[in-house]
Amino acid sequence: MDETLKITNTLSDPTRYYIYQYITDKHGPVSVQEIADKFTIHPNVARLHLSKLEDVMMVISETVKTGKGGRPSRHYRLSDHAIQLHFPYRNYQMLSDILLETMVTLGSEGQKALYITGKKFGEKLMLEEKQKNRTFGYVDSFDKRLALIVQAAHAAGLQPEFKLNGERILFEMFNCPFKELAKDHQDSVCKMHYEFLRGMFESVFNDIELKELGNMLNGCASCSYEAVAK
Repeated sequence: MDETLKITNTLSDPTRYYIYQYITDKHGPVSVQEIADKFTIHPNVARLHLSKLEDVMMVISETVKTGKGGRPSRHYRLSDHAIQLHFPYRNYQMLSDILLETMVTLGSEGQKALYITGKKFGEKLMLEEKQKNRTFGYVDSFDKRLALIVQAAHAAGLQPEFKLNGERILFEMFNCPFKELAKDHQDSVCKMHYEFLRGMFESVFNDIELKELGNMLNGCASCSYEAVAK
């Protein structure tokens, strides 16, 4: 069966779809019992849904020892396999590879243009978010500015989490939209994405210092940043 048909068939079941959404938002592994409790279903039914998701590589599983004796538990988490559905077929991944390879072959000037463009698209995302919220210019409070950033980060598919520590914004990103590209061009792609995020933050906070704290490609659970308004 075609991969697209397999995926659409798998997600056509509402419970299975919401289980996948739950795992996506969880940012970590889940057990069969956790899914059964969350969705008020029998563990055997939860296991069946999780197995269906694993069959199409949307999640992967591993055996985890409980430390309490007895049989090990099976935990499920999101896979790194990119799921793309296009009707009719489009190969945007190849286009991205071609464009990035082109920028890299141009040397320092190409990379400079890549970073400038990345920042510009971060600013563009925030402009679109302001327009959706009928907000123009700089909003009038820290909380409203941060709320716009949070909404935009969700809209960009970053699977974000935000925490406040005084005037410091701690930002974690659990999904990298450019992960496949970054595996071969980590330095260029991560710097471009840093500029993208800086464009987002500076669009509402004007003058801000953004510092990278962790990178998922270096073994961290997420890409994490600290933003401090000056």
